Amino acid sequence: MVILGIETSCDETSAAILEKHDNQITLKSNIVASSLAIHQQTGGIIPENAAREQIKYILPVIQEALDAAKMQISHINAIAVTYGPGLIGSLLVGVETAKTLAYATGKPIIPVNHMLGHVYANWITSHPVISRSNATRDPEEISHSVRNDRNIEFPALALVVSGGHTDLVFFENHHNYRILGGTRDDAAGEAFDKIARLIGLSYPGGPIIEEKAKKGDPKRFTFPRPLVGSGDYDFSFSGLKTAVLREVQNLKTLDDQTVCDLARATQDAIISVLVKKTLKAAIEYDVKSILLSGGVAANETLQQAFIQNTKYQIPDTKFFAPAKNLCTDNGAMIAAAAFYQYNPLPWQEITADPQLYFE
Repeated sequence: MVILGIETSCDETSAAILEKHDNQITLKSNIVASSLAIHQQTGGIIPENAAREQIKYILPVIQEALDAAKMQISHINAIAVTYGPGLIGSLLVGVETAKTLAYATGKPIIPVNHMLGHVYANWITSHPVISRSNATRDPEEISHSVRNDRNIEFPALALVVSGGHTDLVFFENHHNYRILGGTRDDAAGEAFDKIARLIGLSYPGGPIIEEKAKKGDPKRFTFPRPLVGSGDYDFSFSGLKTAVLREVQNLKTLDDQTVCDLARATQDAIISVLVKKTLKAAIEYDVKSILLSGGVAANETLQQAFIQNTKYQIPDTKFFAPAKNLCTDNGAMIAAAAFYQYNPLPWQEITADPQLYFE
């Protein structure tokens, strides 16, 4: 079976072609057009700007995905599209395009929850990826590495950690799952972005904080680990942001080493909370697999912390994370989710839902 996945929930415009055979999902193509350069100029995403860029690139991106997979639309068995959560203008670009394609071709259309899409990026076994920047439109070939270690077993625990979400989700199987906890205020990715701005770093904050943290002194600053001992599986990072703000105000001026030290303390605090809460839940629910997902999952320091702590605390539990270029928003994860959450609907019944949460 071959599925075209379309993702436009935020600032990326992405389309991908995935093929499933013998329970292995192979990524035939994945095109991502990002408007990051535009949003860096404003220090964050302006929804109207994001949607305008997506209107420009949605059809060319879909055509590029078909061309890269050496396929035509007639070869596609179904169309999957993100219908929420996300920015309403951006969601509408993808949803209305997918509905038009479904109407014109007669192909079934599968609405996909964006958050489930992040989780299902873990099931993709191989991933040739082409990334494009809307600002330059210069193609950049990303690694064609192969991941054949996707033997994910249930029950599984997914940590979805991104700019808008920090959620722990327990999966009994593909169709039965429930939320164990979520963010009460700032999500982890949002905290990275806000703290990066406080210490004079650019948007998005996560990647640059990780880079600066490599040169940081782990002992100079210590920030609180919010809710780490709360007994539940909720998250809160607004207090961490406030602690960094107070430190910055006390310092008055920041040299490069101080910025690195603050980045290190910030990252250590966030990673400590994410790992401790996730492993506590994994032990309580006796899971066989831990699935890291979402944009923050691209943080290699976070991945290594999970690998090391899982190995020593629960060695019989397997840890999975998507390829780095499949952690951020992309059409591949939407198509992957559609294979396992296959629930086609008439195109007339599909609407964008910006406030969608886990169903």
